[in-house]
Amino acid sequence: MKRLLLSFVAVVLAMLAMAQPRTAKREFRGAWIQCVNGQFQGLSTQTMQKTLSSQLDELQKDGVNAIIFQVRPECDALYESSLEPWSRFLTGVQGQAPQPYWDPLKWMIDECHQRGMELHAWINPFRAKTKGTTSLAKNHIALRQPASVFSYDGLLILDPGLPQNREYICKVVDDIVARYDIDGLHIDDYFYPYPVAGISIPDDNTYINYSNGIADRGDWRRYNVNLFIEQLGQTIHQRKPWVKFGVSPFGIYRNKRNAPDIGSDTNGLQNYDDLYADVLLWVNNGWVDYCVPQIYWEIGNKAADYEKLIGWWNRYASTRPLFIGEDIERTVKHADPSNPQQHQMAAKYRLHDQSRNVQGTVLWYAKACVDNTGNYGTLLRDHFWRYPALHPQMPFIDGKAPKAPKKVMPVWTSDGYLLFWTAPKFKKWGDETVRYVVYRFAKGERINLDDPSKIVAITSDTHLKLPYENGNVKYTYVVTALDRMSNESKGVTKKIKL
Repeated sequence: MKRLLLSFVAVVLAMLAMAQPRTAKREFRGAWIQCVNGQFQGLSTQTMQKTLSSQLDELQKDGVNAIIFQVRPECDALYESSLEPWSRFLTGVQGQAPQPYWDPLKWMIDECHQRGMELHAWINPFRAKTKGTTSLAKNHIALRQPASVFSYDGLLILDPGLPQNREYICKVVDDIVARYDIDGLHIDDYFYPYPVAGISIPDDNTYINYSNGIADRGDWRRYNVNLFIEQLGQTIHQRKPWVKFGVSPFGIYRNKRNAPDIGSDTNGLQNYDDLYADVLLWVNNGWVDYCVPQIYWEIGNKAADYEKLIGWWNRYASTRPLFIGEDIERTVKHADPSNPQQHQMAAKYRLHDQSRNVQGTVLWYAKACVDNTGNYGTLLRDHFWRYPALHPQMPFIDGKAPKAPKKVMPVWTSDGYLLFWTAPKFKKWGDETVRYVVYRFAKGERINLDDPSKIVAITSDTHLKLPYENGNVKYTYVVTALDRMSNESKGVTKKIKL
């Protein structure tokens, strides 16, 4: 009887939680759009644009406010580049330009910004060839400079121990940041290759020539990756201080049996010991601007329990904004241990809300959300991400709010009744307005800009069409300005009869 009562209480609590939409005004709501799964390969320019546009429309309805778009999976490019060849994941043949010609990165930036979304360009820094690639373009780095790469289990890897490789990757990134209006530069967890039993990393000669007096090979490999992370962050911010540098590491930093003082109660692959990625060092030294650990397991997983891992990252990685990488398919595949009648989505989002340092989520992967796998997309738009959200602030880059919009006024036009405003003046990048937030309050309602349910638009336009009916109902509209770091200005109010 006691067990039945507890189960009933759990179900009731879950239903009550679902009845009340979450009300976080600032939250990173991202989705990864990858190319290595072949979803774009062989598509015509028109078909791929239609596919991406449809995905972005659905993701916007689901509340997504940032897209992390894969543009460099194997030292190639899904953008116009004089440094690396066009990607086979775009055209089917590495080095072959798309026909009709287009630039996917530039197109995605424009499409995302029109929808009020950020665009983060995602690169795989050291991977030079995936297992499925059978031929490389003549201008590929592995053919131009074969000594720069090593082979490992069917992959080609830019050797992280070679200083010229770190310089080369930074040159590629600087080119992207300089020429494209991206909001972030994102890397994932491919540094040294994922270990395969019986295969050693062939970096003996590199170690002999560049050991820097470091006796332990593991410490030396971590040293190489650390140098790269610090250098890459500096490269990005020297070119454009507002471009956010993010990393999405594997979900386990270290297991407790390897590191009793700091390790998580897990038993799996480790960033520090197996991939030579000292993620906490990067976070605590401020070398990255945000961190998205890939916690793809389910609650209750014996080797890597989601609940234990989100608690670990919340505890130890809080000096930079922390977002959680969520696997949609695995989440909806497993039942909530407290309520076996539903999957784990609600339980995981409760853990997000209980973790004070967690400021957002990135969905793996976008298409699973668009396809509404396990009703995930519907639950986002109807409940978890029902109301719009501004991006988390990053005061360590810039914390000063821009000036408020000017000349806010309703105007009758041939297109209907529009609310217009003009951009405030600015002198430096930190004061430039890039988006606006429009709130609406009914007559008698207290103006509360902390309430996201009152947001009717987050837009880069300087106008908004009003829902005019008969002019008998009074509303108060408030317009604020957002700068590149999502700092929000004071509001300008306008009373309007609709």
